[in-house]
Amino acid sequence: MDQLFSWFKSPAKPRLTTKDLEGVAQYIASGKCKNIVIMSGAGISRAAGIPDFRSERGRQHFVPRPQDIFKLSYFKKNPKPFYQVMSQLYGDAYRPTLTHLFIRLLEKKRILNACWTQNVDNMERLAGVSSWRLIQAHGSLDTQRCTTCNSKLDDRKMKQAVVSGEVPICEKRGCKGFVKPDVVFFEDALPLSVWLNFPFLKRADLLIIVGTSLAVPPFAFIADQVPTSCPRVVINNESVWDISSSRSAATRGRENDLQYIGDCDETVRRLVQLIGGDWVAQLDALWKETEDKVFRYKDNVVLEEL
Repeated sequence: MDQLFSWFKSPAKPRLTTKDLEGVAQYIASGKCKNIVIMSGAGISRAAGIPDFRSERGRQHFVPRPQDIFKLSYFKKNPKPFYQVMSQLYGDAYRPTLTHLFIRLLEKKRILNACWTQNVDNMERLAGVSSWRLIQAHGSLDTQRCTTCNSKLDDRKMKQAVVSGEVPICEKRGCKGFVKPDVVFFEDALPLSVWLNFPFLKRADLLIIVGTSLAVPPFAFIADQVPTSCPRVVINNESVWDISSSRSAATRGRENDLQYIGDCDETVRRLVQLIGGDWVAQLDALWKETEDKVFRYKDNVVLEEL
């Protein structure tokens, strides 16, 4: 019982020896860092070739107001733009990136508390991250259901509709509602798993925010749930809201907030090199394992007509 309650106690206050990547590496290598939380976004999948459809650049050719593609109310009126986006994903092959494998390596080292991700592409699972360590805050493309009656649609019929340029329609008698993958749209509620895992954020002794600018609430607010003493490290190609402001960080008692603006894979590899030991060799081994490990949406579903 004492061991169970220990998960909800505040961890010891971590401190970085230096406020840079070297300091983060030393902290991880010290053995004092035992509960790393990852918050990931589309930036870690972009290097795999997966488009960032939530950005305006990734969806601007489909509707006058790009943000409407991921609005539930708009989808129920006109789902075609969303499925124009979806059709780009089917048929292409994607391999996990170095950053995905870094998350897997953290789990292998037994220091990954959890990976909270905005991504719906399941690349973390393909990289080997355990499903119980993965919190998909925006859902997944694995399954789909009707927006009217909530009935599920068979994978084969889902794929057949998308590759044919059609909108999947519910097959329940008398319904005919539009079918949507189980991904979180604007106006949707977050999955129950998000709220159930909130208490475990208090165990974090290092938060790594990678490949996301945290522009989409309520996912963005997860970064504030870790203890104020917990170092928060941003690895992204652009600055992240108030974490970019040293004045704001100091006001809120987060003196260990750091940002590294640049390529996710390159920064992660540099961090692993700085940690030293067998980290580089193990990351390279995981990378080699995925040489022939690629992912296609609904790739397990064979259509005889195609």
